[in-house]
Amino acid sequence: MPGTRLPGDPVMALNLVMLGPPGAGKGTQAERFALTHGVPKISTGDILREAVAAQTAMGVAAKKVMDAGRLVGDEIMIGIVSERLRRADAKAGFVLDGFPRTVPQAAALDGMLGSQPLVVVDIVVPEETLVRRLASRRMCGSCGHSALPNEKDCPKCGGDLVVRIDDSAGIVLERLRVYAEQTAPIVEFYRGRPNFRAIDGTKSPEEVQAAICAAVTAVAGGAA
Repeated sequence: MPGTRLPGDPVMALNLVMLGPPGAGKGTQAERFALTHGVPKISTGDILREAVAAQTAMGVAAKKVMDAGRLVGDEIMIGIVSERLRRADAKAGFVLDGFPRTVPQAAALDGMLGSQPLVVVDIVVPEETLVRRLASRRMCGSCGHSALPNEKDCPKCGGDLVVRIDDSAGIVLERLRVYAEQTAPIVEFYRGRPNFRAIDGTKSPEEVQAAICAAVTAVAGGAA
């Protein structure tokens, strides 16, 4: 049940939360870190896209919210993440991408984990850089993979690359407004904790990756 510690879970080797506004590179960095450290990347965006594709009741409702550039509500997101963290592959650790996005979600995650360790990394990027990045971003219409600027087809499945509906100019500005209003306060929720680190997201992906690994090592020591 959301807000309670997961029953029977051992202490995890490494749990990592990636924070940052849309366009900061959370998804790419989370995927790289997960592959390097052998833990699953848990993306709420992926879970929601699966529900939308399956046209479940939750997926239909979530699609309307996402197409308008707003965030899916706390109750849905907390339930999705709570269920996902109970799966066997998350027992040894995980990387969360897209959760928590509000203070109630962050508080709920604390409740799910209890005394299990958690490292929180905030990728910081100026708004003008985010707008430029999002306006030029493309993704695979088949598998949802985010493409690099020089890629013509999806490197994962060969599918066609398209501009996301929620990356159009008007919705980009709305998403950033929503982030500043609703999501940025969770940085303050975590900032005073010894497990929190801020990372400069304007550097190259390789430099950002190295900075994240260094930050995790500083917080988690040998576990990183």
